[in-house]
Amino acid sequence: MDRLNIVLFEPEIPSNTGNIGRTCVATGARLHLIEPLGFSLSEKAIKRAGMDYWKELDVTRYLDFEEFLEKNPGAKIYMATTKAPQTYTEVHYEPDCYLMFGKESAGIPEEILLAHQETVVRIPMLGETRSLNLSNAVAIVLYEALRQNQFAQMKLTGHLTKYDWK
Repeated sequence: MDRLNIVLFEPEIPSNTGNIGRTCVATGARLHLIEPLGFSLSEKAIKRAGMDYWKELDVTRYLDFEEFLEKNPGAKIYMATTKAPQTYTEVHYEPDCYLMFGKESAGIPEEILLAHQETVVRIPMLGETRSLNLSNAVAIVLYEALRQNQFAQMKLTGHLTKYDWK
């Protein structure tokens, strides 16, 4: 089964990574963490944000970006950055692609962006807004990729607990 992949390049804030981990569990996405991390994966903040879902998360750690590339040969990587010339809705996301996001304080290094310039994407924002919260940015791009792939294997309808929809 194809699965979308979220890649965090040197994440710094444990609560963001915990929230992203929970989103990955809810969507069936894999999480890839490129070190160095700005926290320990055993920290309370990451567990609290990821709640009890963290144990269900498919997560892999890498020493650096080069190891990530070596262990995922041929990966189609879309990189989210405020510096991109195209928006995240202008590309087609394959059902097994990788959505990469940079560290909170600096994003993805420009050398990496240049090497992948055809797949860098931007979330539109007003004026000189510097950036969105990392976990919000991941959710925005991930759900567009899921939408483009018809929300494969996802539950599309909900039910009331005390009543029935008419």
